[in-house]
Amino acid sequence: MIPFSVLDLAPIVAGGDAAQAFRNTLELARHAERLDYRRFWLAEHHNMPGVGSSATAVLIGHVAGGTSRIRVGSGGVMLPNHAPLVIAEQFGTLASLYPGRIDLGLGRAPGTDQRTARALRRELAMSAETFPQDVEELLGYFAPTQSGQAVRAVPGEGMGVPVWLLGSSLFSAQLAATLGLPFAFASHFAPDYLESALALYRRQFRPSAVQPEPYVMLGLNVFAAESDAAAQRLFLSLKQQFVSLRRGYPGPLRAPADCDPDGWSEAEQAGIARALACSVVGAPQTVQRGLAEFIADTGADELMITAQIHDHAARLRSFEITAQARAALAGPSPTTPIAS
Repeated sequence: MIPFSVLDLAPIVAGGDAAQAFRNTLELARHAERLDYRRFWLAEHHNMPGVGSSATAVLIGHVAGGTSRIRVGSGGVMLPNHAPLVIAEQFGTLASLYPGRIDLGLGRAPGTDQRTARALRRELAMSAETFPQDVEELLGYFAPTQSGQAVRAVPGEGMGVPVWLLGSSLFSAQLAATLGLPFAFASHFAPDYLESALALYRRQFRPSAVQPEPYVMLGLNVFAAESDAAAQRLFLSLKQQFVSLRRGYPGPLRAPADCDPDGWSEAEQAGIARALACSVVGAPQTVQRGLAEFIADTGADELMITAQIHDHAARLRSFEITAQARAALAGPSPTTPIAS
């Protein structure tokens, strides 16, 4: 069975705060480690009241320090917001503190609105347009130091921190293929180019010293509960978050009881259905079937599971049910039922 991993945004829930979000993130990471998830990644976003993972490298250190085996990384760091040298030093530091456990996933989008992007990186020429050059510069800092090299990442040089490219477009797929890097596709919120991006990446992949074959990890929303109805109710929080964001009023993650699906327009409902098409929602057996179908349809090498669930206990249970589904799918028969 392919590995499962976790993507977390350190969600700040309505009535909560960032401190509580960080406690929940660490508890979820420890939970995922016990359940044998391979990685625990955190995503960089800014100026979003419902997302606490803005200082991504800092939070990665917090999670890595509170766990012992699971790989911890970024899903991703939005490179246009940063100088490559700074990221090399940050992740070289993390890799020095937690050897063999740190991943660096890189994204091309700013992870925020344009005004906030300008506040993050004031030199507007240094933008997403230079992303390929910035990636290559960053990779160079992790390579062994060359004779006469004037700028070095200390720590970072020669450490070979694993680098992934993240994206939701053909651009990122092609760049990952050209550089011979593993590729993570954001199918959990932007699935439109999933099929074509995977085909392009696999067709054009050039083997590299770090990645001899193409390797694809796909984002998937999984909301699991004791019944289909209960899981669909948990799913309301993420749907409401999408609607609020697109209306221009992002906020904390709401409880299902505070969501208003009757107030969503037809266009908003269609937008939700399109953006969240790669979602598996339901009771244990529903989740098992949905996971099997998604893996078969995409040929994914790894799944990155995410679940924006307001109730922390329900979130922990959702990842537990998902891990049980993975175990059942790894058994003699993919239709073996799992306990609820």
